[in-house]
Amino acid sequence: MIYSWQTDDWQRLQQLRAHWPHALLLHGEAGIGKLQFAQHLAQGLLCETPAANGEPCGACAACLWFSQGNHPDYRAVLPEALAGLAAAGADADSSSEKADGDEGKKTRAPSKEIKIEQVRGLLDFCGVGSHRGGMRVVLLYPAEALNVAAANALLKTLEEPPAGVVFLLVSARVDRLLPTIISRCRQWPMSVPQPKDASAWLASQGVDDPAGLLAQAGGAPLAALALANDENRALRDFTLAQLAAGPNCDAFACGENLQKLPVPLVLGWLQRWLYDVLAQRTAGRPRYFPGAAKALTRCAQSADPAALARYMKAVTRQRAVENHPLNARLVFEELFIGYRGIYCAA
Repeated sequence: MIYSWQTDDWQRLQQLRAHWPHALLLHGEAGIGKLQFAQHLAQGLLCETPAANGEPCGACAACLWFSQGNHPDYRAVLPEALAGLAAAGADADSSSEKADGDEGKKTRAPSKEIKIEQVRGLLDFCGVGSHRGGMRVVLLYPAEALNVAAANALLKTLEEPPAGVVFLLVSARVDRLLPTIISRCRQWPMSVPQPKDASAWLASQGVDDPAGLLAQAGGAPLAALALANDENRALRDFTLAQLAAGPNCDAFACGENLQKLPVPLVLGWLQRWLYDVLAQRTAGRPRYFPGAAKALTRCAQSADPAALARYMKAVTRQRAVENHPLNARLVFEELFIGYRGIYCAA
């Protein structure tokens, strides 16, 4: 089942059915339901009695196998850390955050990459005929998780696509994909729902302050829902309070309190705050934290523009190595000391 805001994407996509591409790249903002959409599309392609609009019937043998996760003509390729999302209907945002949170509790953290062995494992699948006489479907999520070797192995398959096989690549970061892979796919940008529709959906899920959480999630309703149920919400509020303090931010308290959190999570909070500081300074209208407009105004007025620009670049560079096994406490202390520093020259 797709979400209400995906109906238009679904209807437009059905126009491709007469000449279905061998590889479709579904991309867009994280937290808008791209994975669920791709899974529903895969089921529709495999369904033996689909509706006129491509919707799967949900009752044929193929649909029953798909819902049980054992359709012989379907393969889902995901990193170990997201293995639970292979089941149709899984929540991409909440499951991926849980994987991040559990990372430090295991002797060996599950990989967040799609490895070459996984892509090579598709060769046998692609090389044999369909069990049901129809299409075979391969879903890769998230496509940007392909490591270099896996990406090159996939590229070879996309260059000489096997007959009857459809690849569905799902990505929130197409900038991290090989240009050669992108060029061999039919790109399909996924729509972000209108704020009114997304807020109504969140309210129907029992979320308090849907507009505020939706703003923090950049307009992505599933990400907003994950924020509403986030066990780290108290630490997020603590972090925002420290950022709101501007030059009085306690970098060492941040390092102490946040050290058990995954680095990408905290970097996301920090980047959104910095964007809003810049937005408040230039346009007078924050995007992510409208409820903190007063604090953002103070920070924007006292921050040195050149130092702010340099610091934003430094945070972006940190993003490039966010999944490396670095000491989180030291990373956070350095980041928040640097944040405090943008006010020194004011």
